[in-house]
Amino acid sequence: MAALAAAIGHAKANSAYFADLLKDVAPAEVISRAALARLPVTRKSDLKAHQAAARPLGGLNGAPLSQIEQIFMSPGPIYEPGARTGDFWRMGRALYAAGCRAGDLVHNTFSYHMTPAGMMMEAGAAAIGCTVFPAGTGNTEMQLQAMAELRPAAYVGTPSFLKILLEKGRDTGIDLSCLRAASVGGEALPPSLRAELKALGVGPIQSYGTADLGLIAYETPALEGMVVDEGIVLEIVRPGTGDPVEDGEVGEIVVTTFNPVYPLIRFATGDMSAVLGGTSPCGRTNRRIKGWMGRADQTTKVKGMFVHPGQVEQVRKRHEALVRVRLVVDSVDNVDRMTLRCEVAGDGGDALRAAVTETLQASCKLRGGVEFVAPGTLPNDGKVIDDVRTYE
Repeated sequence: MAALAAAIGHAKANSAYFADLLKDVAPAEVISRAALARLPVTRKSDLKAHQAAARPLGGLNGAPLSQIEQIFMSPGPIYEPGARTGDFWRMGRALYAAGCRAGDLVHNTFSYHMTPAGMMMEAGAAAIGCTVFPAGTGNTEMQLQAMAELRPAAYVGTPSFLKILLEKGRDTGIDLSCLRAASVGGEALPPSLRAELKALGVGPIQSYGTADLGLIAYETPALEGMVVDEGIVLEIVRPGTGDPVEDGEVGEIVVTTFNPVYPLIRFATGDMSAVLGGTSPCGRTNRRIKGWMGRADQTTKVKGMFVHPGQVEQVRKRHEALVRVRLVVDSVDNVDRMTLRCEVAGDGGDALRAAVTETLQASCKLRGGVEFVAPGTLPNDGKVIDDVRTYE
């Protein structure tokens, strides 16, 4: 645990935010999980406010801006640092566990636009000696053409887009048998979707990470939980607190990193999981978690992108005719779908529907449907986002 004390010391000495937050902490004494659990929690849900008060990174950065190579923007908006060289987000281990090997061509379909997802996976692939085709999102036909001609060994991206590519390839006679590995993430992988992908010829292995923290945990071919990345300290705490729960109890994931550029200490992700007892049959000995088990708050992921209640509220504020709104997120054929239900006095009309649809996409960076309902229809329970997806 000497590395933990050193990381906390670095954060306190080099980050304005942590210098204040940890002013009464003696880093040299934080050499156990029990000592770590006594430190205050920093919540991902508060990052937007911290960054608004101290641009660009809320004072959480442990290196001056002149030494930070990249800054990305995720929905919220929330800004994160990155690097053009090295495995900054530590994704290489997850890709290797998924079957990627040196010399493989990796077809990377995560976004390279503003958000760090594409670069996260590219850096990990480079770290293990892979060549990357930076496909990004969309353009299904062109992606299939590239895959047919370049014959990549591995796919990287969301599982729902992998399904779209494999089904389109099957229906159009494009041979994708070159794919022997698939590292997926960014959204839930329910057993039904995993079975569909396997039936289509590709057995996916998922990883779990965030733009701020990088890799948190990853599956192995054993498919028994997710191995916690060796580059972090992971705690499971009671939601809304910093108090660790017993192993096996579901709680919120809190992570401490050793990244000197962005030294996050007890960073509460808002994601839920539980520690899985024992060790993986694959031979890896680090702790395991059961995987992603939902959100501790209303923020949710749709097609690999976080959607925040504040983004939904922005839509309501843009249109005076909207009384109350609720974003309902569900899944059809294992593809995420979101519908904004809006209370409107009288008939909203097609013009208002089109305008709200456009605002919803601009605010959330995702397409969604719009449904108008009478005032008083939506439950008075404080929910702005209602995630009704099931993972069976």
